[in-house]
Amino acid sequence: MKKRFVLAFLLVICSMAVQAQEMTTQTFNEWKIVTVVESIVPMGLGRSRMIENMTDVNTEDFRTTRVDGKKSSQRTVSRKELKVDKFDEAKLLNFFSAAGINFQNIASNDAMIAARIMELESEGYTMAYVTSAVESVGGKDDDSGIFISRMYFRKSVSLK
Repeated sequence: MKKRFVLAFLLVICSMAVQAQEMTTQTFNEWKIVTVVESIVPMGLGRSRMIENMTDVNTEDFRTTRVDGKKSSQRTVSRKELKVDKFDEAKLLNFFSAAGINFQNIASNDAMIAARIMELESEGYTMAYVTSAVESVGGKDDDSGIFISRMYFRKSVSLK
């Protein structure tokens, strides 16, 4: 009987220790954004890419505060300083060839994008959101434009 009481007491103590350790562990989401820019310029003249930032940025370095809603010190923030130097860039194919829409190019881009998504999932990321847009002048003489997609991934990270 005494052994059972001691064993039960030890189990309660171990359970409390595990709970205390879990309470001191903080979790947050680590985010990764993958931007896909696909050119809709005919005859391969455009540039299509899949881009990922690889630089940690402190946004405090580039923010200012307005106190009256009008005066801003944004001119003290240099656009040149905003540019990151380290990013991954994967070449993609353009949507159009000389003959028009190139479905093989679209399928090839889909394969590249899907492969990157699977790589990120194997690293523990989950796709959270996707946004996309098209930019084009339009009209009879339109010879420029892009299709852009941003994929937002998150991964839960623990800090002790």
